[in-house]
Amino acid sequence: MAATDRDVLPHTIKPINYDISLYDLELGGSFSFQGIVKIKLNIEEATKTIILNAHQLSIYSANVSSSGCAKLKASEILHDEKTQRVTLAFEEEISASAKVILQIKYGGTMNNVMVGFCRSRYKPTVTPAKSVPKEGEHHFMFSTDFEPCDARRALPCFDEPNLKATFNLSIEIPKDLVALSNMPEKSVQQGKNGRKIVTFDQTPVMSTYLLAWAFGDFEHIEEYTQRKYDGKRIPVRVYTTRGLKGQGRFALQNAHQIVDYFSECLYKIFDVNYPLPKIDLLAVHEYSHNGMENWGLITYRTTALLFDEQQSDARYKTRIAYVVAHELAHQWFGNLVTMDWWSELWLNEGFATWVGWLAIHHFYPGLSQMTNDRVKFIPNAVLQEWDVWAQFIEDSVQSASQLDSLRSSHPIEVPVKDALEIDQIFDKISYLKGSSVIRMLSGHLGVETFLLGVSDYLKTYAYGNATTNDLWAAISKASEKDINTFMDAWIRKIGFPVLTVVEEPGQIGVRQSRFLSAGDVKAEEDETLWWIPLGLKTDSQGTETASTALTSKEETVRNIDETFYKLNTNQLGFYRTNYPPERLAKIGAAKEKLSTEDKIGLIGDAAALAIAGDNTTAGLLALLGNFASETNYFVWSQVLNSLTNVQSIFAENEIVAKGLRNYTLKLVSAATQRLGWESERSEDFLTSQLRSLLIRVASDAGHQEQAANCPGTIDEANRRFQSYSSGGNEIHPNLRLAVFSTIVANGGRTEYDAVKHEYLNTTSIDGKETCLRSLGRVQDVELVKDFMEFQFSDSVAVQDVHSGTITLGANPKARGTMWKYIKENWKIIHGRLSGNSVVLNVFFKESLTRFASHEQERDIAIFFKDKDTAAYDRGLIQVSDTIQGNASYKERDEELVLEWLVAHDYV
Repeated sequence: MAATDRDVLPHTIKPINYDISLYDLELGGSFSFQGIVKIKLNIEEATKTIILNAHQLSIYSANVSSSGCAKLKASEILHDEKTQRVTLAFEEEISASAKVILQIKYGGTMNNVMVGFCRSRYKPTVTPAKSVPKEGEHHFMFSTDFEPCDARRALPCFDEPNLKATFNLSIEIPKDLVALSNMPEKSVQQGKNGRKIVTFDQTPVMSTYLLAWAFGDFEHIEEYTQRKYDGKRIPVRVYTTRGLKGQGRFALQNAHQIVDYFSECLYKIFDVNYPLPKIDLLAVHEYSHNGMENWGLITYRTTALLFDEQQSDARYKTRIAYVVAHELAHQWFGNLVTMDWWSELWLNEGFATWVGWLAIHHFYPGLSQMTNDRVKFIPNAVLQEWDVWAQFIEDSVQSASQLDSLRSSHPIEVPVKDALEIDQIFDKISYLKGSSVIRMLSGHLGVETFLLGVSDYLKTYAYGNATTNDLWAAISKASEKDINTFMDAWIRKIGFPVLTVVEEPGQIGVRQSRFLSAGDVKAEEDETLWWIPLGLKTDSQGTETASTALTSKEETVRNIDETFYKLNTNQLGFYRTNYPPERLAKIGAAKEKLSTEDKIGLIGDAAALAIAGDNTTAGLLALLGNFASETNYFVWSQVLNSLTNVQSIFAENEIVAKGLRNYTLKLVSAATQRLGWESERSEDFLTSQLRSLLIRVASDAGHQEQAANCPGTIDEANRRFQSYSSGGNEIHPNLRLAVFSTIVANGGRTEYDAVKHEYLNTTSIDGKETCLRSLGRVQDVELVKDFMEFQFSDSVAVQDVHSGTITLGANPKARGTMWKYIKENWKIIHGRLSGNSVVLNVFFKESLTRFASHEQERDIAIFFKDKDTAAYDRGLIQVSDTIQGNASYKERDEELVLEWLVAHDYV
């Protein structure tokens, strides 16, 4: 995207250094703060105006000075709230110079909307420091979150990613609190009114969105890197509010090793040393994202950083390990080298997503894959199999495919004219499709060759900005292949392909076309020609894979072993495969020849093709029946996600809904009974996750079958909860979601109130998320209303509203009532969520996309017609596309599904 296509600040004024002083912080009341920023500028052309970014700041005065010249005071300060810019006008011309100092005095607010310089509430677990501000039982910590365009809420600045500079910071805080920033503490001096002034070392050259600071009643634990950097081991610390530092141990155990892993040339990842003298990881109590990669001071949602070995659900371990790795990857890819403009956001997020999973695969490979050089980097406590790439396929690839199958999707590299548009691009396309096509390319080239190019890219553009083409050039050099030829369509064109297979004796024909979940691709929407690695496996044993690629619209592939073949081995390519119905059935029946990734991809493709009308729901249900004896958690998760979506689409037809419940019960009963409720001492990590999943699904289907180790799941869930509530046995953390969800879904006001009470009183870091997800399973209209009121009360943090919304939106008995509540209470909902556009977008997508009627889609469109939807318009279009696709699917397949269920005695 050419610079002329961007609405950017004038290019003739560039920052060199910011010297920031924050003081008179009001810790209570309006939570105001005062600041002075001195910006060293390079002014390339004489001017009478300086334009920079500022938002929700009061600018009191501004002046410029340079050596040998009198100080000039701004004669006029003009704010443009729409563009979030301020123009400083001077009566005299400022000469071109590289030594101009712009000084601005200003004031702002430490807000509660999780962007800019913000405060977050928490309930302390131990007695806090005396100066910690509080409101009622809540206390406060303070931190920043500046990506993409919110540094301007904390200081006037040139808030664009390619206007890099160095930063110096000092902040005045109470003596008994701790201050953190990107760099180590330089000095502490006496401040006013018994406070202290903490000054930090100067940062490297970096973008404004990476600047960070925090202060509060913090404590920490630390480890040091095993490698030495410039002769020293780097301290890696996890900071929490007082009383929680022990729960940072698991994250810390991963973090210090991951820093070495990314730096270490032995593993051929970046082969570039971590460039800062320290790395801090800070848990923030109210946080809209999982994490933010501020250079040297990474901030995290508590559930993405903290884990209590006694109280936390083990499923949070993968989340913590991955998010820690993702944000650490940014320290190189994004921080050291930054995308030139927001249109190339995927360069940051797509790569960090892929390489984050690559790191977790390295540290959690399973004992069978261990080698001696890897053992030394991995503590005994984490030697366990996580099946990382299966999780990536089941979660990331399927999620990205679902969004990208909408007509309203967008290219990975999406044109962005105004940086204020970018919040809606922090989505599954930038993160998950971006990482999926990187996995596809690296798998084709070989990961080592791919990373050799990445390392060259990082070394060439260190401390600067780069583009997608710069990355492709570096990888082309390393691989001796024209990468742009492979990847241009994947990055710059909307959508992805489906390969349609036609069988002939000894050969197959494959044809690529754009895949839309609506199933109605128009000719003008199907002009893209993708480079597609076929990953063809064709032999009777299912062991040999050919590395050919499709580079034309259609092609004939010969020498096919008709006893067995499969395309897209290990689901390396980002595309769907549409087999003839008979072949799909044969592949499903030969599942022992499929890898875990193959199984997940086969099921995901069949489900998506049924929605689009290229397959049938009957064919999908027949395929899923092959997996009743499956033992892998991620395969089961894909099976049940696909089945749950079918149940959601046809939920309003009571006969079909009952038949699908009967089908589900038969599918999961044997596996549920085999695993039972009690875990074995030697049980692996994923088995415990599978047990919880199966119990939840079996309960939904009405499981009451008695077995020696598995009583009826509904009765057993009630028994365990009653025992727990009356002071008896604790519910195992891994089973809390299953138990709480079951009693809420099958109970009434008593059970609902009991789980709400658990939410209000739990001390578990992840306990509140578990309770909210469970409460969203309510079946009664009045309880749905009560839960919505509860979610929008002060009892539920804004960051957590989506947790309950996800299950309400997926709950056929609740979503209609939820939508009615949204319409009737729009001012309350919009007022609570609109301060953070990311939270608002997530809320609408999760609450509305499960509807399956054209009438409902029209009702939603009419409601928002007269609203200002600029902050979430892209999301609403995607909601509309999804609902229309669901409705068409329902109309087309409902009778066929009923016929199949009747024919197979489920109705």
